[in-house]
Amino acid sequence: MSDEELAKDLGLVSAMTIGIGTMIGAGIFVLPGVAANAAGPIVVVSFVVGGVIAMVNALSVSELGTAMPKAGGGYYYINKSLGPLFGSIAGMGDWMGLAFASAFYCIGFGQYLAVFVGLPEVAFLDPIQVGALLAGAVFVGVNYIGAKETGGVQTVIVFVLLAILTAFALAGFLSFDYATLVGADGLAPFGTGAILPATALVFVSFLGYAKIATVAEELKNPGRNLPIAIIGSVAIVTVIYAVLVTTMLGIVPWPDLSTDAPVAQAAEVAFPSSIGPIGGVAAAAAAVMTLGALLATASSANASILASARINFAMGRDRIVTNWLNEIHPNYATPYRSILLTGGLIVVFIALLGRDIEVLAKAASVLHLIVYALMNVGLIVFREADVPEYDPDFRVPLYPITPILGAVLSLGLVAFMDGLEIALSAGFVLAAVAWYFAYARNKTTQQGVLSRYIRDRGEEFPDQVVDAADAVAPNGSDGPTIMVALANPRTESALITLAGALAEHEGGRVLATHVVTVPDQTSLATAAENRDRIDASSAELLDAATEDAAAFDVPIETRTILSHRGIEEVFDAARTNDADTVVMGYGGARFAGGRVEGTLDELTHDLPCDFLVLDGEDPTLSDVLVPTAGGPSSDLSAEVARALRETVGVDVSLLHVAEAGSEEAGREFLTDWAGDHGLEDAELIVDTGDVETVITRTGTAYGLVIVGATERGLLSRVVRGSLTFDSLTDLDTPVLLTERPSSRSLRERVFGRR
Repeated sequence: MSDEELAKDLGLVSAMTIGIGTMIGAGIFVLPGVAANAAGPIVVVSFVVGGVIAMVNALSVSELGTAMPKAGGGYYYINKSLGPLFGSIAGMGDWMGLAFASAFYCIGFGQYLAVFVGLPEVAFLDPIQVGALLAGAVFVGVNYIGAKETGGVQTVIVFVLLAILTAFALAGFLSFDYATLVGADGLAPFGTGAILPATALVFVSFLGYAKIATVAEELKNPGRNLPIAIIGSVAIVTVIYAVLVTTMLGIVPWPDLSTDAPVAQAAEVAFPSSIGPIGGVAAAAAAVMTLGALLATASSANASILASARINFAMGRDRIVTNWLNEIHPNYATPYRSILLTGGLIVVFIALLGRDIEVLAKAASVLHLIVYALMNVGLIVFREADVPEYDPDFRVPLYPITPILGAVLSLGLVAFMDGLEIALSAGFVLAAVAWYFAYARNKTTQQGVLSRYIRDRGEEFPDQVVDAADAVAPNGSDGPTIMVALANPRTESALITLAGALAEHEGGRVLATHVVTVPDQTSLATAAENRDRIDASSAELLDAATEDAAAFDVPIETRTILSHRGIEEVFDAARTNDADTVVMGYGGARFAGGRVEGTLDELTHDLPCDFLVLDGEDPTLSDVLVPTAGGPSSDLSAEVARALRETVGVDVSLLHVAEAGSEEAGREFLTDWAGDHGLEDAELIVDTGDVETVITRTGTAYGLVIVGATERGLLSRVVRGSLTFDSLTDLDTPVLLTERPSSRSLRERVFGRR
């Protein structure tokens, strides 16, 4: 059985966009009209107050998250600190709160969809509810089959939305009229007492940052990235709200601002009807804003459904709820029962409460505010109990004032909710308490720090609070580590042969890895518990690698890596395990795919080590051809060829393509190059003509062609084409691409140079 490693998939950009994307969807595109009708222009202050309350809570969430980067977020912290009774309240509250929020986002989607395409009434449902139900069904289906959401898609959505809103803000600035903002009744037509009730209404706009904590277990460098992502997302979104809501109210008088599609309405006023001969500009801008709203609300709803599944996983792990709810689908590897149950609740909320969006918004806020208050209390318990394992990388300033203030502000804001939302939330809290006494108390083995502190005050606690799965570098040889990224049984033998030859030649070791891609809806910890169901072939693949490596005198370690990403995880695994060389197959995939930050990472950083990428399933390792014109990657090609010659016994030929009339100079270069790289006895071939044509023509006679990467940057090699990638597609002979880390500037990596 191979070792198992849980990948740290989420970087700072992805984590921050999880929060920003959710909050932008609610606060900008859905609520300004409703909130302005309730408070007038002073609603801008309500958004800022909501941001301040969220920021105080964000500080506490950041400390708890860096101490316990575990799936489940607020539920996990409360369960560990206050015990399973309060954990049941927090878990159920978070779950129901996300269901209410998802229904709210779906209604927002339905509002803009009804404006954009028009929808009919169906039975007792109005057009907006029809659109919301269609959206909810699609989002539940997407999560059911395990489609990606929190990665590159979410990041792209956020950057597109920011671009759209920036354009709107610039146009709005030019059309802004202070007299329109103030209106006939002033900034506070309902008095300043309307600020906090409006804050209670719009606070649902600030729930997105908490979702970052639910995926903390999969965050890279959580001690640094978690606080930046949580605090940064709240700060950025608060500023966006203040600017854009002020802009909207300075364009459209607050009594006239639409409660269904406020941004589209304001955009049609802000943008000119025509620019020179180009007409229909305002209508096009309104359409773009509507599309942006659909994108934002869809992303928010989808992210909320995904987060709810993570909370259920955490509760199932602690036996607060039955693990039957977290059963993994045999084909999609998703928690389909949990997703379907959450989807059913969303449908019910849309059907029963969808005509009053304020009820959905406030019910989601009340439940989350209760959880925030409990989290602040839990932080104080951890601090006062002086638990040895509680060692956060980030600590809240002004302790204990900050967590006390967070709890007071959270519960204080609940007081400004309406009776219906408070009653609904109280019902769910009572149901959670009843569930604990009827089921969870007899199932769970968890014991909170609070109860142990009361019972054993002054004693050390033997139970650990934090348990993280850290990657451990392989043990064995002191030589270089040759990491093999296996994915296909058909290429396993060839890749292990290459890695084994290199390791034996250099006195190193082989680390065979298999990246098992897990749907975003399934936490990596749960995937580890269900690994056989998710990917039963991993053990077979790594067992075959162990057998094939026995042909070489090298130690080998195997490792299964559970990840939400695919090929880009190879780069992280290479860094984590201090690999000196990575050997992998090429199946048409680009080096940096999936999450946008993965692409940025490869463009802005050097490769972590030498990379060998094999295109072809079964190279004949009897003779190899090494084309060279010099350069670091050609040096690596020579090292690989020499290792194969000395361990496997292949014949090596060297090829240099010279300019016409410079054949003698080319032969002199090739002779010197062969001597410098220990390949004096290799056959030397000098030819003229087009480089790619010569390599293609000559390479067909060999069992393997080893090609060093050109000096073009990654982006130009993939997008514009290059010698390296053209050779991979033109040659029938298997090709081994070699690339050595370089110190190119960012401009050279992006645009390349010859």
